[in-house]
Amino acid sequence: MDAQGRGRAGGIDPADQWVFDPKTGSYELRLDHADGAEPAPGPGSTPSAITDPGSSASSFVSSSKASPRPAPRPKPGGRDVPGPRATGRRGAPGAKPGAAAGTKPGAGPGTKAGTKAGSRAAAAKAAATGRRKPKPKKSTKKKVLLWTGGTLAFVLVGGSLGAYLLYEHFNNNLNKVDVGINNGAVTKGPVNILVIGTDKRDGEGNKGYGDEGSVGHADTTLLFHVSEDRSNATALSIPRDMITDIPECTTKKDGTTKSIPGSKGVRFNESLGQEDRDPGCTWRTVEQLTGLKVTHFMMADFNAVKKMSSAVGGVEVCLGKDIDDPKSHLKLSKGRHKIEGEDALAFVRTRHSVGFESDLDRIKLQQQFLSSMIREMKSDDTFTNPKKLYNLGDAATKSLTVDSGIGSVSDLTRLAKDLSRVNLKNITFATVPVLDNPAEGKNHKTVVLDKAKAEPLFAMVRQDVSLTEVKEKEKKKQEQADAKQAALLQGPRSAPAAVRVKVLNGSGRMGAAQEAVSWMQNSKGMVRSSNGGNAAGGKKVDKTVLEFAPAQADQARRLADVMGLEADALKQRDGSAAAPPEMTLTLGSDFKAAGTPVHVQAPAKAPEDIQRVEADDKNICAK
Repeated sequence: MDAQGRGRAGGIDPADQWVFDPKTGSYELRLDHADGAEPAPGPGSTPSAITDPGSSASSFVSSSKASPRPAPRPKPGGRDVPGPRATGRRGAPGAKPGAAAGTKPGAGPGTKAGTKAGSRAAAAKAAATGRRKPKPKKSTKKKVLLWTGGTLAFVLVGGSLGAYLLYEHFNNNLNKVDVGINNGAVTKGPVNILVIGTDKRDGEGNKGYGDEGSVGHADTTLLFHVSEDRSNATALSIPRDMITDIPECTTKKDGTTKSIPGSKGVRFNESLGQEDRDPGCTWRTVEQLTGLKVTHFMMADFNAVKKMSSAVGGVEVCLGKDIDDPKSHLKLSKGRHKIEGEDALAFVRTRHSVGFESDLDRIKLQQQFLSSMIREMKSDDTFTNPKKLYNLGDAATKSLTVDSGIGSVSDLTRLAKDLSRVNLKNITFATVPVLDNPAEGKNHKTVVLDKAKAEPLFAMVRQDVSLTEVKEKEKKKQEQADAKQAALLQGPRSAPAAVRVKVLNGSGRMGAAQEAVSWMQNSKGMVRSSNGGNAAGGKKVDKTVLEFAPAQADQARRLADVMGLEADALKQRDGSAAAPPEMTLTLGSDFKAAGTPVHVQAPAKAPEDIQRVEADDKNICAK
């Protein structure tokens, strides 16, 4: 064949008749059938690779390419293709046209006798010339590979359809709420996921627990913070009865946008449900309280606890004493138990039989339960059990309401994969420090934030300081990064009048950039500072960041001193690019006011007396 696929003059190229035989695993020369060989495939015929049940896709391709058209008919008294006569592959001199050498008179190729004789002759000649090798028997190993390959192909095709249907099923389970903030599923920076357990009493599996018809509150709330390097995580439990301020928020429902005014001095749990507040209102309340930027939210109901605990085959808990709580219906003896379903829900709801019968004591039980559930979900017993994984995925998606940024199973999967890098040993549950509400006298029903302990704790979380001892390798890596960053503050400072900086507002507070610029110019002599408006995309950012070129390092150090910026707020640009005429200072939510240091240095360790639970601690027993 030439480059255009046309046949050569004078007949077929012999190379086109070398055919891959799947039975022997090698290529063989196949001409016409006069010598008893298998006939070359003609128009409409089926390539031999297809008829062989053990053949592979590659065999079919080889066979179809090697024999693209039927072999020409033999010419009387001569050869149909070039080749040595000595092989005896064609009629000998004097033989009748079309008769194979050695056949009986009248035994033509179309007769039964001719076919048998031709086959015997071909076999004898093949043995004499070595042109054909005996067909080896398929080994057991080869049969296994063939069967496995076929089965695998079937599973892959069936699995693709099954995975699609499964994806659609899980996707349709999810409920989404547009909170007006649409963050991507995965971010390079720290992640803060707001987890809300609502006591809403309607819907499947949520009835029969009293207060039926309630719109629900933020009954159980955790802010799950994952560090930027994914080395550690901290889950902050926020007491539902803590008195706080709820900021104004906007909700979207059925295409209608509604602005809900804020409330001062109310219970935290009123940030959801009351006055038609949605999870976005709880989102903004938590940001205002902690100074942390929420990335996503997940909200679950009573049914989630029941279904997910059963999906993993039960969650182990430990009690330091017998419990019989008629209000939550929990009745368990002292010691360890594996609970699921209604018992699991009763466990996380009970408070009248533990500690001082307060919500804070109930939080301890919830932290123990969640720690144990995380251990169970991360166990090999769950990951290697398809039924458990399906039940867990089905229960989770049916019970979850999420923000639009993670409103699909694919987005949730990407987020889960990203966060799964955190070692279980480096996950800590802590309760936001509170005090009894002094306004209530002796009958304390609510609590207030203990600012003296809470602010250092929030600062630790904001600055990615782990509440647990991370691995030595991770610790050294972080120390090296900190040392490199701290070096940026070492060196000379330029004069205030030489500092050229553009200030962007990403704090979420209107007028913050102009406030900072006016203070710099009038109080600090930085007359070359300017207001650049809102941060890119108008987004609110968590931390204040100063970007500068290597040639502007002197200016950056001066501005860091004035603004109270720590080393981790400094971001030096690549020195290979041309330096911009001015630095860029993006104010984050940690900017409180001009003249107030932006960063409060977090303590190296959390306060000793805060309530906390290590996720890998299996020896916790509620008392």
